Amino acid sequence: MRKTRKEIRKKQGKNYTIWDLIVDVLFWIPELIIWPFRLLFYLVRGLLRVIGDFLNI
Repeated sequence: MRKTRKEIRKKQGKNYTIWDLIVDVLFWIPELIIWPFRLLFYLVRGLLRVIGDFLNI
């Protein structure tokens, strides 16, 4: 008889607990704060490269 994923995970003791959620959130908070600045940096850098290539022609 085939076991479901839930049964297999339960047998192996791999449950997603509240502490796993808290740790995941704590790892994502800095990334979510930095992401808009990184996106803006790459957009400005790409735009400046396009303008620089256009002016060098």
